[in-house]
Formats: sequence, C-alpha cells, structure tokens
Amino acid sequence: MKYMALLYDVEDNGPEYGSPEWGPYMARWEAYHETLVKNGIEFSGEPLEPSQTATRLKVRGGKTETMDGPFMETKEQLGGFYILDCKDLDEALKYAALCPAAEDGTVEVRPVMDLGGA
Repeated sequence: MKYMALLYDVEDNGPEYGSPEWGPYMARWEAYHETLVKNGIEFSGEPLEPSQTATRLKVRGGKTETMDGPFMETKEQLGGFYILDCKDLDEALKYAALCPAAEDGTVEVRPVMDLGGA
C-alpha cells in the first residue's frame, strides 16, 4: 500500500546550499534514503520550492483564477513529500519517524487512495 508523507517545516530552517553546514545536513537525508533502500521500501519524493513560488488555481463559472503564494498564515509550510510503499500504516509511520523532517518539523502520513486502476 502506498502512503504519502507530507513534510512540513519552517521555511529556511535548514542551512543554505553550499554552506559548511550543508554537507552534514544532506548526509542525514542520504542516510534516510539508504535505510529505505536497505529495508526494501520502495519510495519516491522531492523537495518543493518555497511557498512564495506557489500558484493556486481554481475555475469558477468557466473562468480561471490564480493567486500567488504564500497562502496560509502559519509557520510550517509544505516543503516536500515522499511516497512510501509499505505493508501497512504502522510500517509507514515507522519510516516516517526516521525521516529527518520529523526531527525538525512535522510529517503527515496519509494513505494514497487506490482507484483500482482507474
């Protein structure tokens, strides 16, 4: 079963790319990926650009409306995601807890809906 792990954190919480702190910071993420691979957990995921680069879109009455981000008055923003293929929720929670984002921010785990090949 697939689970989406949504990674929330305060934007700009990590070190700046190329700084001396960047290497050790990324080593934590590389170790996490190695743990997933070693334990046979299929996964995919990506970091997201900052919330101010986001655009919301909706269509009302045939008219497309867009609004530039950020959108919420909250400290933590969605910063990335993983799709974890796990046997059940307990296993997904186990691997979400190992994610570095769980130490620095919040990880929300949700089952991916299976539409039966639709």
